[in-house]
Formats: sequence, C-alpha cells, structure tokens
Amino acid sequence: MIKKYKKSPLQEDLSRIVQARHHDPFSVLGFDRDHQLIRVYMPYAEQVSLLLNEHSKAPLKRLPESDFFEWQGDINSLGNHYQLNWIDKSGYQHSAYDPYCFGPQISEFDMHLFSEGKLLQCYNILGSHEKEVDGIKGIRFATWAPNAERVSVIGDFNQWDGRTHPMRVRGGSGIWELFIPGLEAGSLYKYEILNRHTGELLEKIDPYARQFEQRPATASMTTARDTWQWLDNDWIKCRQEDRWLHSPMSIYEMHLGSWQRNEQGKFLNYRKIAHRLVDYLKPLGFTHIELLPVTEHPLDDSWGYQATGYFAPTSRFGNIDDFKYFVDYCHQHGFGILVDWVPAHFPKDAHGLARYDGSALYEHEDPRLGEHQDWGTLIYNYGRNEVKNFLFASALFWMDEFHIDGLRVDAVASMLYLDYSREDGQWLPNKYGGNENLEAIDFIKELNHLTHVEYPGTVVIAEESTSWPQVTRPGWLGGLGFTMKWNMGWMHDILNYMQKDPVYRHYHHDQLTFGLLYSFTENFLLPFSHDEVVHGKGSMLEKMVGDDWQKFANLRLLYTFMFTYPGKKLLFMGCEFGQRSEWNFNNQLSWNELESPYHNGIKDLVTQLNKLYTDVPALHYYDFDARGFDWVDCHDSAQSVLIYQRNGPEDSVIIALNFTPVAREKYRIGVPFGGHYEELLNSDSSYYNGSNTGNEDPIISEPVPWMGKDHSISITLPPLAGLIIKLK
Repeated sequence: MIKKYKKSPLQEDLSRIVQARHHDPFSVLGFDRDHQLIRVYMPYAEQVSLLLNEHSKAPLKRLPESDFFEWQGDINSLGNHYQLNWIDKSGYQHSAYDPYCFGPQISEFDMHLFSEGKLLQCYNILGSHEKEVDGIKGIRFATWAPNAERVSVIGDFNQWDGRTHPMRVRGGSGIWELFIPGLEAGSLYKYEILNRHTGELLEKIDPYARQFEQRPATASMTTARDTWQWLDNDWIKCRQEDRWLHSPMSIYEMHLGSWQRNEQGKFLNYRKIAHRLVDYLKPLGFTHIELLPVTEHPLDDSWGYQATGYFAPTSRFGNIDDFKYFVDYCHQHGFGILVDWVPAHFPKDAHGLARYDGSALYEHEDPRLGEHQDWGTLIYNYGRNEVKNFLFASALFWMDEFHIDGLRVDAVASMLYLDYSREDGQWLPNKYGGNENLEAIDFIKELNHLTHVEYPGTVVIAEESTSWPQVTRPGWLGGLGFTMKWNMGWMHDILNYMQKDPVYRHYHHDQLTFGLLYSFTENFLLPFSHDEVVHGKGSMLEKMVGDDWQKFANLRLLYTFMFTYPGKKLLFMGCEFGQRSEWNFNNQLSWNELESPYHNGIKDLVTQLNKLYTDVPALHYYDFDARGFDWVDCHDSAQSVLIYQRNGPEDSVIIALNFTPVAREKYRIGVPFGGHYEELLNSDSSYYNGSNTGNEDPIISEPVPWMGKDHSISITLPPLAGLIIKLK
C-alpha cells in the first residue's frame, strides 16, 4: 500500500505559485515576517543574492528541486524594500528591487469610485504608469478582471512568462495591480489571465494602455510621464467662451491613412500630416478637422471603427507626442479637432476586450443583447458601472490628454434600440416590454452631461439616423443631451434628388423642401461623409447626372445648396475638389486631378462658400433657429427652382437655386427691401469653370410686389447653378 502524504499549507502555496494559479502571490513571496525570511521565485536564475549595501551581498538559498530562493535573517534591518542580484542561466548578471516587497498602490477610495462608475480619470489608475515609490522608480500595472483566478504581467522583460510577475488582487473590486521597480517606458507587455471557473488561459492587451506596437503585432507598451508643453492656451480659452450655437462650423472629415502618403506609398507621421494639412486647408476656410477613429485598431480595413485601444492614438502614424503635436499645431493655426469615437461596439479579436477575463465582462453574455449581427462585433454592457466608467473615462481622456474639441459618436441608433437590425425573436425587450435600450440611454445622457460640464465648449455629435426625439435637447428636458446630430434625412433626400435626370426633377420637388418641416427640431449638421463615397456608392461627382459639364455644375449647385441651408457643414476629404473615383482607404486621394480646371473650380467654389458661410452672419448665426430661414418661393416645381432667405441678427441674404440645365431669364424674385443688390456668389461663374451666365452689378430692385414682398428684382438664373444675393 502506497501512503499518500498531505502537502503542508506552505507547500500548497508554493505549488500554486509554480503552476501560476495563486490569487495572492504576496502572501507567499517577498517578506515572510512570521519566519523572518525573504522568499523569491525566479525560474530563470542560477544564483540569487540579497544586496545588503553597496559592497556586500548575501546569497539566497535555493529550495531543493525548485526555483524558489530564501534568505533568513534580520529582515527588519532591511527597511521597507530590498534589492536582488541574480545571475541568469546564460551567465548574465542583473540587479533590481523585488516587486513583492512593495505594498498596495491603489487606494480603497479609488477602487470604490470605480465600482460605482464615478472614477472619471480611472485612466490614471488603471493601465500602466511610471511611478516612484519611496524614491524607487518603476511601472505600476493595474487591470480589472473580477473573474480571474490569477493575473500576471507578461512582457519582453520577463520572457512573456506568466509565472514571474503575478499580480495582487484588491479584494472584491476585481482590480489586480503590481508595481515592477526598475521597468521603464517602451517595454512591451500584456496580461496573462487565468479564469477561475474554467481554467481558460488568456493573453490580453491592457484596455487602458496609451500606446501599442504597430499592427499586426498587438502588445501594449509602457509610456513615459506626460511632459508635453501645450501651446494652444489661447485656443482653449476661446473655445470655453465660444457660443457654438451661433458660430460657423465647417468640418473637413478625413482618414489619416489615405489623405496623403509619402513617396513610397507609406503612412505619414502625425507631425508631417499636421503641416501639410494646415497648409492645404487654411486657404480653403474650413473651421474644424474631423478624424476617422484614431483609437488603436488592429485592422486597416475597419478604418478605425473596430477599436481595441480606447486610450491610445494609433501607432500607424507615430507616438503619443506626435499626435499631441498634430492637435497643438492645428489649434495654433485656427482649426478645431474632432475625433470619431465608437462606444457602440467592439471587435471579437482574441487579444482585446472580448471575454476579457474568460467571462462576458465588457459585453453581455446573451448574444441577443451582446452581439451585432451586421458587423460581427460585441455590444457593451451599459448597465455595468465599471464598463460605463471605462467609456466615460475614454471620452474625457481625449479631451483631457489630447485637447480634443469634440467627439462624433458613431452608430448611436444601434445603441438606442434593442431590436436594431434584428428580426423578431432575436432581441430581448426592456423591463417595460419596449425596444428602447434603457441602460444605453442613461449612459448617453450621463456621457453628454459629463463632457459638457468637464470641458466647456467641446461638442458631442451624434450619428443617429432615426426619428428618436430630442437627441440634441438637454437631459433635464428629456433629451439625450448631444450637441448636434447628423441630418441623415436631408442628406439622403438631396442625394436621391440630385441623381435624377433634371427632366424628371419637377416630380420630386418635395425632396428639396421636406427637410424644412423638421429642420429646427434638432441641432442639425449636414454631412456628406465617408459613408457616401465608398462601398460602390460612387464619388460625389459620379452621383451627379449628365455629361462632365453637367456633373460638375450639379456638384457646384449641390454644395451651394448645402452651404446656404440651415445647419453646420461636413465634407469628406476629396469631395472638396470633386474626386472622380470613390474613396479607397488603401490609397491617397487623386491629387493629380487638381490639374484639371473642372476640379479646381469645385475647390475654388468650396473655398468661397466657406468664406461666405463664416463671414456672413445670416448664413450661420441662426443655423438651429427658425428665425434664420424664410421661404421666398418653394412652389416652383415646374421649373425646379427654389428661392429662400437666410437671416442673421442684422442682415439677410437671398438664395436662388436652379436645378435644371436651362437658364431662366427675367426671373422675378421678391426681396425684403428696395435698393441695389449684388451677387455674392454665382456657382456658374467662370471663376469656378462654369458657363458664366449671371447678372450685372448692381441688380436694381423695383417697387413691384412679388412673392409677398413689396419689392422685387428680375434676374437671370444660371443653368444648374445657385446664386447668393445680398442688398448692397
């Protein structure tokens, strides 16, 4: 009969350390004050010594048939921390402080706030950070993994071995932390997580990491303390005082990887892009630049919309300071910076957030709540405080650390509706039986409240395509609290209209006018975005009908309509010069097309429209207010002509649009005052490579009542063109 010997508690603990299964390595390693000894576990060491002072050291004794080493003596004489010296199996000698002689570094109060979803700057607590503890420098790591039995820091500094740096768990908070002395910025790392229920072993990135190595590699990277000296104080002060409701906003939306590239077809650095972009955009008159997501993402094809690093600018274009330079430089030259931000979903990549600790941690367990079928991605669990805290912190982080002026929140509709893109039986109703995602709604309201309170003057813009009410009204009025909302209805209507042959347009005149029925129910932004020039939809130019002359004339007309219609403006890169091909994220824009007078004409028109939009208060002051718009004539469907008036606090302009290729001579328009009028803009001008049909200056009014006005003017409406007319 073979007698089985029961292991002692210490033997059991040592065994669990070796097996990388111990949830509390600090109870075994470091100081053992009960037995007056120091114990370390070093799988790759041949010899280990304790550094007593500069000139002497004491050897640690290896426990038989193990990689544990012990030193017994007067541990009180060592102080709070001690250094080890060891020789590895290749004969190299190393010295460092033992991580297991350091106490907890995260306060109980911070952990409490995190569990309540109120630790708004948790990015300064979780993640990896350069720290100095009792004068000893190193990196503190922390992550949230409540269903883990063991979490280790693995990296290029420990041969990616989960046995060497197991972390301490902080009670029921689910937070694991470890301070590794001597470690510096630039180290690659991940977390090795052992699920306590299934024994599944996972290698995960740090959700709070501020930098990652370049794809296809996926490791997180430790970073240095922030020493950036911002030079945009004047910009930030003006932003805080800005009355954005009444200010012009003309946004240039762009994808950093395909705007311009270097001679070898490779990505440019953030700094290089900043200089080229400012030089290019400054003459064009845009006020803001919106970046497709720059949060770290593994796949170029996702354009950044499937993010893995919510606190890290992508390493494709440089490091953290490079991105700060980009923002700083743009601010100094008068451009606001907006970034696309994606709290609606995240990818299933094995190294990312999906089943982070072996459980549905950031997502829902039930796929009817937790999975987007269209995109093959996962949906955040907005009802979980720690998940909400993660997302709140990410939004605030970009405004805090990078001085971002606003967020464009992607796919808001998919957050609001539980049955978004789902058939019956594929979704779960809320507690009242409805299809509204109540947790997501509460999250959105709090997000918008926090950003506006913490960073006055910043904006949060919703990409929301449904009829959900009060998207841009304050939460205390029952709204969602967004600053603005994309006017998807107007965009679809007008593009559908412009793709029709002019001979049939009079049958669809309502598509030009319908938007004014709801135009002031929200704070609308008019978008011609990346989504409209990709995936076989064709470019803005190729959506237009007719021969080349008509295509360019139609596009000039469309842009004139857009820039004079109520709402802020957004154009995707390449649209400003009428790029002929649709957007391809793998190549830079077709800059050679600017050699053509037609394309240059589009660019010159956009420049002049931006100038008028920003310089003439009537074109922007009441963008969100019915006082800023009056119909002059919306009934001339037979000739496909539209006339309206934009009003400012002290001025007004008249816009006349002719959507047919037939010039309309002696077309009478009612005007608010008698006097001399002038064309501020004629989209058919030869300056924009049009046919140069128009009116001589001045246009003299007559006391002929027309269209409900006491005075009127008789003008020529150019073919497929728009006029902006103002009293001299």
